[in-house]
Amino acid sequence: MRFARLLATLALILAATLPARALETRAKAAYVVDLTTGTVLMEKDADAPLPPASMSKLMTLNMLFEALRDGRVTLDTRFRVSTRAKNMGGSTMFLNETDRPTVEELIKGIVVLSGNDACVVVAEGLAGTEDAFARMMNERATALGLTGTTLANSSGWPNPNHRMSMRDLGLLASRLITEFPEYYGYFGMEEFAWDNRAPQNRFNRNPLLKLGIGADGLKTGHTSEAGYGLVGSALQGTRRIVFVLTGLTSEKERADEAERIVNWAFRQFVQKTVVKEGTVLAQAPVWMGSEEQVGLVVSEDVSLLIPALVQGDISGDVVYRGPLEAPIAAGQKVGELVIALKDMPETRVALVSDRDVARGGLLPRMRTAARVLFAMIAGNAKEAL
Repeated sequence: MRFARLLATLALILAATLPARALETRAKAAYVVDLTTGTVLMEKDADAPLPPASMSKLMTLNMLFEALRDGRVTLDTRFRVSTRAKNMGGSTMFLNETDRPTVEELIKGIVVLSGNDACVVVAEGLAGTEDAFARMMNERATALGLTGTTLANSSGWPNPNHRMSMRDLGLLASRLITEFPEYYGYFGMEEFAWDNRAPQNRFNRNPLLKLGIGADGLKTGHTSEAGYGLVGSALQGTRRIVFVLTGLTSEKERADEAERIVNWAFRQFVQKTVVKEGTVLAQAPVWMGSEEQVGLVVSEDVSLLIPALVQGDISGDVVYRGPLEAPIAAGQKVGELVIALKDMPETRVALVSDRDVARGGLLPRMRTAARVLFAMIAGNAKEAL
Protein backbone atom coordinates (compact mmCIF):
# COMPACT_ATOMS: atom_id res chain seq x y z
CA MET A 1 0.00 0.00 0.00
CA ARG A 2 1.16 3.52 -0.68
CA PHE A 3 1.31 6.33 1.87
CA ALA A 4 -1.12 9.15 1.14
CA ARG A 5 -0.72 12.63 2.64
CA LEU A 6 -3.31 15.22 1.67
CA LEU A 7 -3.56 18.87 2.67
CA ALA A 8 -6.95 19.97 3.95
CA THR A 9 -7.80 23.61 4.62
CA LEU A 10 -10.10 24.05 7.59
CA ALA A 11 -12.83 26.58 7.00
CA LEU A 12 -12.26 28.98 9.87
CA ILE A 13 -11.23 32.61 9.71
CA LEU A 14 -10.14 33.87 13.11
CA ALA A 15 -10.89 37.53 13.77
CA ALA A 16 -8.44 38.65 16.45
CA THR A 17 -6.41 41.68 17.28
CA LEU A 18 -3.30 40.69 19.20
CA PRO A 19 -0.79 37.86 18.78
CA ALA A 20 -0.10 35.46 21.62
CA ARG A 21 3.38 36.18 22.89
CA ALA A 22 5.69 33.73 24.61
CA LEU A 23 5.94 34.63 28.26
CA GLU A 24 9.31 34.92 29.96
CA THR A 25 9.01 33.80 33.56
CA ARG A 26 11.26 34.55 36.50
CA ALA A 27 10.64 31.03 37.84
CA LYS A 28 13.51 28.53 37.70
CA ALA A 29 11.13 26.02 36.13
CA ALA A 30 7.50 26.25 35.05
CA TYR A 31 4.67 24.38 33.37
CA VAL A 32 1.31 25.78 32.24
CA VAL A 33 -1.47 23.72 30.67
CA ASP A 34 -5.01 24.52 29.56
CA LEU A 35 -6.85 21.65 31.21
CA THR A 36 -9.98 22.15 29.11
CA THR A 37 -8.22 21.35 25.84
CA GLY A 38 -5.03 19.68 27.11
CA THR A 39 -2.91 22.34 25.38
CA VAL A 40 0.48 23.01 26.96
CA LEU A 41 0.89 26.80 26.96
CA MET A 42 4.35 27.10 28.48
CA GLU A 43 7.26 24.89 29.50
CA LYS A 44 10.51 25.91 31.15
CA ASP A 45 12.74 23.06 32.31
CA ALA A 46 9.45 21.27 32.97
CA ASP A 47 11.01 17.80 33.08
CA ALA A 48 13.89 18.60 35.43
CA PRO A 49 13.57 16.73 38.77
CA LEU A 50 13.72 19.48 41.40
CA PRO A 51 13.04 19.75 45.13
CA PRO A 52 9.26 20.28 45.31
CA ALA A 53 9.02 21.31 48.97
CA SER A 54 5.40 21.23 50.22
CA MET A 55 4.02 21.03 46.68
CA SER A 56 4.70 17.28 46.91
CA LYS A 57 1.99 17.10 49.59
CA LEU A 58 -0.33 16.77 46.58
CA MET A 59 0.89 13.19 46.23
CA THR A 60 0.09 12.49 49.87
CA LEU A 61 -3.39 13.88 49.29
CA ASN A 62 -3.75 11.79 46.12
CA MET A 63 -3.02 8.66 48.14
CA LEU A 64 -5.55 9.69 50.76
CA PHE A 65 -8.21 10.53 48.16
CA GLU A 66 -7.68 7.13 46.55
CA ALA A 67 -8.14 5.47 49.95
CA LEU A 68 -11.40 7.39 50.36
CA ARG A 69 -12.58 6.38 46.91
CA ASP A 70 -11.76 2.72 47.58
CA GLY A 71 -13.61 2.74 50.90
CA ARG A 72 -10.50 1.97 52.96
CA VAL A 73 -11.20 5.09 55.04
CA THR A 74 -13.99 7.63 55.35
CA LEU A 75 -13.91 11.33 56.13
CA ASP A 76 -14.82 10.43 59.71
CA THR A 77 -12.03 7.88 60.17
CA ARG A 78 -9.72 8.89 63.02
CA PHE A 79 -5.94 8.42 62.96
CA ARG A 80 -3.56 8.32 65.92
CA VAL A 81 -0.75 10.85 66.25
CA SER A 82 2.70 9.38 66.83
CA THR A 83 5.55 11.10 68.66
CA ARG A 84 7.34 11.28 65.31
CA ALA A 85 4.41 13.17 63.80
CA LYS A 86 4.07 15.46 66.80
CA ASN A 87 7.77 16.38 66.63
CA MET A 88 7.71 17.44 62.97
CA GLY A 89 9.05 20.93 62.45
CA GLY A 90 8.13 23.56 59.90
CA SER A 91 4.47 24.29 59.25
CA THR A 92 2.16 22.17 61.39
CA MET A 93 -1.36 21.62 62.73
CA PHE A 94 0.12 21.59 66.25
CA LEU A 95 -0.98 18.01 66.82
CA ASN A 96 0.01 16.02 69.91
CA GLU A 97 -0.12 12.34 70.89
CA THR A 98 -3.49 12.64 72.62
CA ASP A 99 -5.22 13.87 69.45
CA ARG A 100 -7.25 11.66 67.13
CA PRO A 101 -7.94 13.90 64.12
CA THR A 102 -10.40 12.76 61.44
CA VAL A 103 -9.41 12.26 57.83
CA GLU A 104 -11.35 15.40 56.89
CA GLU A 105 -9.50 17.46 59.51
CA LEU A 106 -6.19 16.13 58.22
CA ILE A 107 -7.09 17.06 54.64
CA LYS A 108 -7.83 20.62 55.74
CA GLY A 109 -4.68 20.66 57.86
CA ILE A 110 -2.54 19.65 54.87
CA VAL A 111 -4.23 21.91 52.32
CA VAL A 112 -4.70 25.08 54.38
CA LEU A 113 -2.05 24.83 57.08
CA SER A 114 0.50 22.79 55.08
CA GLY A 115 0.86 20.61 58.17
CA ASN A 116 3.93 18.42 58.09
CA ASP A 117 2.63 16.63 61.18
CA ALA A 118 -0.67 15.94 59.42
CA CYS A 119 1.18 14.37 56.49
CA VAL A 120 3.06 11.98 58.77
CA VAL A 121 -0.21 11.04 60.50
CA VAL A 122 -1.74 10.21 57.10
CA ALA A 123 1.36 8.27 56.01
CA GLU A 124 1.43 6.18 59.18
CA GLY A 125 -2.33 5.71 59.14
CA LEU A 126 -2.34 4.35 55.59
CA ALA A 127 0.95 2.45 55.47
CA GLY A 128 2.14 1.91 59.03
CA THR A 129 5.36 3.90 58.61
CA GLU A 130 6.36 6.94 56.57
CA ASP A 131 9.06 4.93 54.79
CA ALA A 132 6.49 2.36 53.68
CA PHE A 133 4.22 5.19 52.56
CA ALA A 134 7.04 6.71 50.49
CA ARG A 135 7.49 3.36 48.73
CA MET A 136 3.75 3.25 48.05
CA MET A 137 3.85 6.78 46.63
CA ASN A 138 6.76 5.95 44.34
CA GLU A 139 4.98 2.87 43.01
CA ARG A 140 1.84 4.91 42.42
CA ALA A 141 3.81 7.71 40.74
CA THR A 142 5.29 5.18 38.31
CA ALA A 143 1.82 3.78 37.55
CA LEU A 144 0.53 7.31 36.90
CA GLY A 145 3.38 8.06 34.48
CA LEU A 146 5.12 10.61 36.71
CA THR A 147 8.55 9.91 35.28
CA GLY A 148 10.40 12.74 37.04
CA THR A 149 9.23 11.84 40.55
CA THR A 150 11.07 10.12 43.42
CA LEU A 151 9.67 10.67 46.91
CA ALA A 152 11.38 10.10 50.24
CA ASN A 153 8.70 11.38 52.63
CA SER A 154 5.08 12.52 52.88
CA SER A 155 5.61 16.22 53.56
CA GLY A 156 8.26 17.53 51.19
CA TRP A 157 10.80 17.83 54.01
CA PRO A 158 14.23 18.47 52.42
CA ASN A 159 15.87 15.25 51.25
CA PRO A 160 18.27 14.71 48.32
CA ASN A 161 16.10 11.79 47.17
CA HIS A 162 12.89 13.84 47.16
CA ARG A 163 12.34 15.25 43.68
CA MET A 164 9.50 16.07 41.28
CA SER A 165 9.36 17.72 37.87
CA MET A 166 7.03 20.62 37.20
CA ARG A 167 5.30 18.56 34.53
CA ASP A 168 4.65 15.78 37.04
CA LEU A 169 3.21 18.28 39.52
CA GLY A 170 0.98 19.67 36.77
CA LEU A 171 -0.20 16.19 35.80
CA LEU A 172 -0.85 15.35 39.45
CA ALA A 173 -2.80 18.56 40.02
CA SER A 174 -4.87 17.88 36.90
CA ARG A 175 -5.63 14.41 38.23
CA LEU A 176 -6.80 15.75 41.59
CA ILE A 177 -9.13 18.18 39.82
CA THR A 178 -10.63 15.72 37.35
CA GLU A 179 -10.60 12.47 39.33
CA PHE A 180 -11.63 13.78 42.74
CA PRO A 181 -14.04 16.71 42.21
CA GLU A 182 -15.81 15.83 45.46
CA TYR A 183 -12.65 16.71 47.41
CA TYR A 184 -11.22 19.48 45.25
CA GLY A 185 -13.22 22.14 47.10
CA TYR A 186 -10.91 21.79 50.10
CA PHE A 187 -8.15 23.47 48.08
CA GLY A 188 -10.16 26.69 47.92
CA MET A 189 -10.54 27.02 51.70
CA GLU A 190 -9.04 30.33 52.80
CA GLU A 191 -8.67 29.47 56.49
CA PHE A 192 -8.89 26.62 58.96
CA ALA A 193 -8.33 26.94 62.70
CA TRP A 194 -8.23 23.37 63.96
CA ASP A 195 -9.24 23.18 67.62
CA ASN A 196 -8.46 26.92 67.71
CA ARG A 197 -4.75 26.15 68.02
CA ALA A 198 -2.40 28.88 66.80
CA PRO A 199 -5.25 30.87 65.19
CA GLN A 200 -2.72 33.26 63.65
CA ASN A 201 -1.58 30.31 61.50
CA ARG A 202 -5.06 29.54 60.12
CA PHE A 203 -4.77 31.18 56.70
CA ASN A 204 -4.16 29.45 53.37
CA ARG A 205 -0.81 30.43 51.87
CA ASN A 206 -2.13 30.47 48.28
CA PRO A 207 -1.83 34.17 47.34
CA LEU A 208 -4.38 34.05 44.51
CA LEU A 209 -7.49 32.83 46.30
CA LYS A 210 -8.78 36.30 47.23
CA LEU A 211 -8.02 38.08 43.94
CA GLY A 212 -11.23 37.28 42.08
CA ILE A 213 -9.42 35.81 39.05
CA GLY A 214 -10.92 32.33 39.29
CA ALA A 215 -8.09 30.79 41.33
CA ASP A 216 -9.38 27.93 43.50
CA GLY A 217 -6.35 25.80 44.54
CA LEU A 218 -3.89 23.97 44.92
CA LYS A 219 -0.63 24.10 46.99
CA THR A 220 2.30 26.36 47.81
CA GLY A 221 5.80 25.23 48.72
CA HIS A 222 8.97 26.72 50.14
CA THR A 223 12.36 25.59 51.38
CA SER A 224 15.72 27.33 51.18
CA GLU A 225 16.81 24.81 48.52
CA ALA A 226 13.62 24.91 46.43
CA GLY A 227 12.79 28.59 46.75
CA TYR A 228 9.16 29.66 46.58
CA GLY A 229 6.79 27.62 44.44
CA LEU A 230 3.12 27.19 43.67
CA VAL A 231 0.94 24.61 41.98
CA GLY A 232 -2.20 26.53 41.08
CA SER A 233 -5.40 26.33 39.09
CA ALA A 234 -7.90 28.91 37.90
CA LEU A 235 -11.25 28.70 36.16
CA GLN A 236 -12.66 31.48 33.99
CA GLY A 237 -15.78 30.75 31.97
CA THR A 238 -15.44 27.26 30.53
CA ARG A 239 -11.64 27.27 30.57
CA ARG A 240 -9.46 25.94 33.38
CA ILE A 241 -5.70 26.25 33.54
CA VAL A 242 -3.18 24.49 35.77
CA PHE A 243 0.23 26.05 36.37
CA VAL A 244 3.37 25.15 38.31
CA LEU A 245 6.17 27.53 39.29
CA THR A 246 9.27 26.98 41.40
CA GLY A 247 12.54 28.66 42.32
CA LEU A 248 11.17 32.15 42.98
CA THR A 249 12.94 34.36 45.51
CA SER A 250 10.15 35.58 47.80
CA GLU A 251 6.47 35.28 48.63
CA LYS A 252 5.83 38.53 46.77
CA GLU A 253 7.60 37.37 43.64
CA ARG A 254 5.64 34.10 43.77
CA ALA A 255 2.34 35.98 44.10
CA ASP A 256 3.17 38.46 41.33
CA GLU A 257 4.43 35.80 38.92
CA ALA A 258 1.48 33.49 39.52
CA GLU A 259 -1.06 36.27 38.90
CA ARG A 260 0.81 37.36 35.77
CA ILE A 261 0.75 33.83 34.35
CA VAL A 262 -2.97 33.39 35.03
CA ASN A 263 -3.79 36.66 33.25
CA TRP A 264 -1.51 35.78 30.33
CA ALA A 265 -3.01 32.31 29.89
CA PHE A 266 -6.58 33.63 29.73
CA ARG A 267 -5.92 36.78 27.68
CA GLN A 268 -3.49 35.55 25.02
CA PHE A 269 -5.43 32.48 23.89
CA VAL A 270 -8.97 31.81 22.67
CA GLN A 271 -10.82 28.52 22.33
CA LYS A 272 -12.36 27.94 18.90
CA THR A 273 -14.15 25.10 17.17
CA VAL A 274 -12.15 24.59 13.98
CA VAL A 275 -13.88 21.50 12.54
CA LYS A 276 -17.49 20.46 13.03
CA GLU A 277 -18.47 16.87 13.73
CA GLY A 278 -19.10 14.97 10.50
CA THR A 279 -17.22 17.39 8.23
CA VAL A 280 -15.70 15.40 5.32
CA LEU A 281 -12.05 16.46 5.11
CA ALA A 282 -10.92 14.02 2.42
CA GLN A 283 -12.02 11.10 0.27
CA ALA A 284 -9.82 8.02 0.54
CA PRO A 285 -9.74 5.27 -2.12
CA VAL A 286 -10.94 1.81 -1.02
CA TRP A 287 -9.35 -1.50 -2.01
CA MET A 288 -11.69 -4.36 -2.93
CA GLY A 289 -14.76 -2.58 -1.59
CA SER A 290 -18.37 -2.24 -2.61
CA GLU A 291 -17.57 1.48 -3.02
CA GLU A 292 -14.46 3.00 -4.53
CA GLN A 293 -13.90 5.63 -1.85
CA VAL A 294 -14.94 6.67 1.63
CA GLY A 295 -15.16 10.03 3.38
CA LEU A 296 -12.82 10.85 6.27
CA VAL A 297 -14.54 12.79 9.06
CA VAL A 298 -14.02 13.79 12.69
CA SER A 299 -16.32 12.01 15.13
CA GLU A 300 -16.86 15.11 17.29
CA ASP A 301 -16.25 18.84 17.10
CA VAL A 302 -12.55 19.73 17.16
CA SER A 303 -11.93 22.58 19.57
CA LEU A 304 -8.47 24.14 19.77
CA LEU A 305 -6.83 26.76 21.89
CA ILE A 306 -5.54 29.33 19.42
CA PRO A 307 -3.11 32.21 19.92
CA ALA A 308 -5.14 35.40 19.95
CA LEU A 309 -4.08 36.39 16.44
CA VAL A 310 -3.98 33.82 13.68
CA GLN A 311 -4.81 35.63 10.45
CA GLY A 312 -6.37 33.59 7.65
CA ASP A 313 -7.31 29.94 7.44
CA ILE A 314 -5.97 27.22 9.70
CA SER A 315 -4.66 24.33 7.64
CA GLY A 316 -3.91 20.77 8.58
CA ASP A 317 -2.64 17.58 7.00
CA VAL A 318 -4.99 14.64 6.49
CA VAL A 319 -2.79 11.59 6.87
CA TYR A 320 -3.76 7.98 6.10
CA ARG A 321 -2.22 4.88 4.60
CA GLY A 322 -4.14 3.95 1.52
CA PRO A 323 -5.91 2.67 -0.34
CA LEU A 324 -7.99 1.51 2.61
CA GLU A 325 -8.87 -2.16 2.58
CA ALA A 326 -12.52 -3.23 2.77
CA PRO A 327 -14.51 -4.07 4.78
CA ILE A 328 -14.63 -0.74 6.65
CA ALA A 329 -17.11 0.08 9.40
CA ALA A 330 -18.67 3.50 9.89
CA GLY A 331 -16.78 5.25 12.69
CA GLN A 332 -13.66 3.11 12.22
CA LYS A 333 -10.41 5.05 12.65
CA VAL A 334 -8.73 5.29 9.27
CA GLY A 335 -6.41 8.30 9.53
CA GLU A 336 -5.44 11.44 11.39
CA LEU A 337 -5.81 15.19 11.04
CA VAL A 338 -2.56 16.92 12.01
CA ILE A 339 -2.74 20.63 12.85
CA ALA A 340 0.40 22.63 13.60
CA LEU A 341 0.49 26.27 14.63
CA LYS A 342 3.62 28.31 15.33
CA ASP A 343 4.72 28.19 18.97
CA MET A 344 1.95 25.72 19.81
CA PRO A 345 2.09 21.94 20.26
CA GLU A 346 1.02 19.80 17.32
CA THR A 347 -2.57 18.57 17.53
CA ARG A 348 -3.49 15.13 16.18
CA VAL A 349 -7.15 14.18 15.81
CA ALA A 350 -8.50 10.79 14.73
CA LEU A 351 -10.33 10.63 11.40
CA VAL A 352 -12.99 7.97 10.94
CA SER A 353 -14.95 6.51 8.06
CA ASP A 354 -18.22 8.30 7.35
CA ARG A 355 -20.00 5.06 6.32
CA ASP A 356 -19.82 1.28 6.07
CA VAL A 357 -18.05 -0.14 3.05
CA ALA A 358 -18.55 -3.88 2.57
CA ARG A 359 -16.07 -6.11 0.83
CA GLY A 360 -16.93 -6.06 -2.86
CA GLY A 361 -18.40 -8.84 -4.94
CA LEU A 362 -17.02 -10.23 -8.19
CA LEU A 363 -17.41 -7.03 -10.22
CA PRO A 364 -15.59 -4.70 -7.77
CA ARG A 365 -12.79 -7.26 -7.39
CA MET A 366 -12.41 -7.52 -11.18
CA ARG A 367 -12.42 -3.73 -11.43
CA THR A 368 -9.73 -3.46 -8.75
CA ALA A 369 -7.64 -6.17 -10.39
CA ALA A 370 -7.90 -4.35 -13.72
CA ARG A 371 -6.71 -1.10 -12.14
CA VAL A 372 -3.73 -2.87 -10.56
CA LEU A 373 -2.86 -4.62 -13.83
CA PHE A 374 -3.12 -1.34 -15.74
CA ALA A 375 -0.88 0.38 -13.21
CA MET A 376 1.72 -2.40 -13.51
CA ILE A 377 1.68 -2.23 -17.32
CA ALA A 378 1.93 1.55 -17.27
CA GLY A 379 4.83 1.36 -14.82
CA ASN A 380 6.71 -1.19 -16.95
CA ALA A 381 6.16 0.85 -20.10
CA LYS A 382 7.51 3.96 -18.36
CA GLU A 383 10.63 2.06 -17.24
CA ALA A 384 11.16 0.77 -20.79
CA LEU A 385 11.17 4.35 -22.09
